[in-house]
Amino acid sequence: MTAPQSSRLALAFIFITMLVDTIGLGIIIPVFPQMIAQLRGYHAVTPRAMNEAAQWGGWLAFMFAGAQFLCAPFIGNLSDRFGRRPVLIASLLALGLDYLAMAIAPTIGWLFLTRTISGVAGATYPTVNAYIADVTPPEKRAANFGLVGAAFSLGFIVGPLLGGFLGAYGARVPFFASAALALANALFGLLVLRESLPPENRRTFEWKRANPVGALHAMRRFPMIVGLIAVVVLMRLAHDANPIIFTYYVMLKFHWDTKMVGYAMMFVGASLAVVYMVLLRIVIPKIGEANGVYLGLFGGAVAFAGYAFATQGWAMFVWMAVFALFGFAGPALNGIMSRLVGPKEQGELQGALSCVGSLTSVAAPIVLTQIFVYFTSAAAPVYFPGSAFFVASLCLLGAVLVFVRLRRHPAARAAHAAE
Repeated sequence: MTAPQSSRLALAFIFITMLVDTIGLGIIIPVFPQMIAQLRGYHAVTPRAMNEAAQWGGWLAFMFAGAQFLCAPFIGNLSDRFGRRPVLIASLLALGLDYLAMAIAPTIGWLFLTRTISGVAGATYPTVNAYIADVTPPEKRAANFGLVGAAFSLGFIVGPLLGGFLGAYGARVPFFASAALALANALFGLLVLRESLPPENRRTFEWKRANPVGALHAMRRFPMIVGLIAVVVLMRLAHDANPIIFTYYVMLKFHWDTKMVGYAMMFVGASLAVVYMVLLRIVIPKIGEANGVYLGLFGGAVAFAGYAFATQGWAMFVWMAVFALFGFAGPALNGIMSRLVGPKEQGELQGALSCVGSLTSVAAPIVLTQIFVYFTSAAAPVYFPGSAFFVASLCLLGAVLVFVRLRRHPAARAAHAAE
């Protein structure tokens, strides 16, 4: 088998693995607020139920992101030492068992434990990006990093739609389905996923680099990456408004049920899939990675502002289509950063970036849900359910300003010349 054929096959395996994993994640999204509300004693979707569920959902997301923040550098460094394959398979197995535990959760406290385990298992997404960097030449990485986004998009076409329908049979049924998919995915990986990191490119595991502080300190060797961290933070803070707030927002403001949420998630997934699977490979080579970042940030800012001020449910679908442009930002930015480190440090880089993103996501659930809760409460000076989305829009505009300033730095111009 030739090297290009081997590379394409490896990417196909990663794509399928991530697709099935994301379907499992997407299944639970439409019913998660309902499950929280039920565990808190509510048996109907009312404004009070969604307001309280959003508060608990924010703290649950906080636990999930905190676990990712602490574990992403550790797992990224493990993959640099022992290879990508065993880390990915172990993660999928843990995720399947965790979904099963969530399905039988008797109390809200049980959900806190399971979301923490999910955060640890989900900390292997940097390993997926490192796998892609292993098998892809530098000039093609931005497009191939889009495979992860494409898998997410397609997964969010099928997952939320399936979750919305399964939710009609009970809030816990989708969690059993997610468990089955994750465990099947682990078996799939065990049978077909090949190792991407050759022994000569592995490095010694070091505890001082396998923790959040050490991982970020190690990135100081790469000044351009340190500068880009601010952009990543603002992007992640804005992005988290979607998974954290969207369901509560549309159920409260437009009275959507779980099926309608599923349709919306499917539409978002389909729109992003067009960007990740088609447009990235056409547009990025023509406009360059830096302009791809600008396009994604501006598109996301406009879409979030549209969400915030939408007055009819159908308008959300218009802004969802615009939001698809945000899909350009992540792969383009990741492509820029991955070219600044060597083959032995891809896992460490992706672990550090995940660490930064997760640290942001530790704060985002609390900040965004509290903004939502406050502006939908009687104490608010003005009733504004879209307030969290408006803040997300401002964050992306801030990211644009930071990126503009960064591109004027001498180190940034040198990196731009190498594109």
